[in-house]
Amino acid sequence: MTATVRKAGPAEEAVSIQFRGGLYTLMRLKVSNPRDQAFFTALMTKIAQAPDFFRHAPVVLDLQDLADAPPFNMAELIRRLRQHQLVPVAVANGTDEQNKAAINAGISILRGGGGEAAVPRPAEISVLPTGEPRETSAAAEPAAVQTLLVTQAVRSGQQIYARHSDIIVLASISAGGELLSDGHIHVYGTLRGRAHAGLKGNSAARIFCRSLEAELVSIAGFWRVREDMPDDLIGKPVQIFLKGEQVVIEPLP
Repeated sequence: MTATVRKAGPAEEAVSIQFRGGLYTLMRLKVSNPRDQAFFTALMTKIAQAPDFFRHAPVVLDLQDLADAPPFNMAELIRRLRQHQLVPVAVANGTDEQNKAAINAGISILRGGGGEAAVPRPAEISVLPTGEPRETSAAAEPAAVQTLLVTQAVRSGQQIYARHSDIIVLASISAGGELLSDGHIHVYGTLRGRAHAGLKGNSAARIFCRSLEAELVSIAGFWRVREDMPDDLIGKPVQIFLKGEQVVIEPLP
């Protein structure tokens, strides 16, 4: 008896599946009282300030204020948010019951305030740490935090993350480009994309730029979009900082 060997066709060839870590900025919506129409009225007012920015925006539902609240319909909350063209993707700071309801409604759970996924740096960008490396020993003082130096323009779709440090950009940020820093952000060109300073909650972080044309700026999670920025400061040198829970934009002295 002879065996027949059949060559596998293209449809039977192994398919390559890849999972890769990445870091993405998501808006976090603090849910105060989803059973109260006033919550949705305030939400509609906020969305109306920048409808293009919020359209189809992925959001994380922060349930921290609902730890002791009466049960509510998670699926209904998600449905109503989608009616406003928001896209809920996960919940954070929920109780066990709230987390179960989120899973049953088809969204995920973020635990521990989010991870620190490594962000690959684009090959086109020259990223150089400032300062000379020093030898260290067990008895030596902790090394000073280095600054991330970007010497070329950040193009649309590119993302630069300065973990545990400030970031200095000597060129401009194109629309669609994004800067993320655990510390301060300095842009010596035009800031047209997005800039997130104090990414890990540093409320003392600031953003400095020579020309403000940003789509969005944020400090420690509090943000302002282009439509909410002072018209007289567009195209001007500014500093951006947090005062309480308000993002303040002022001209540089």
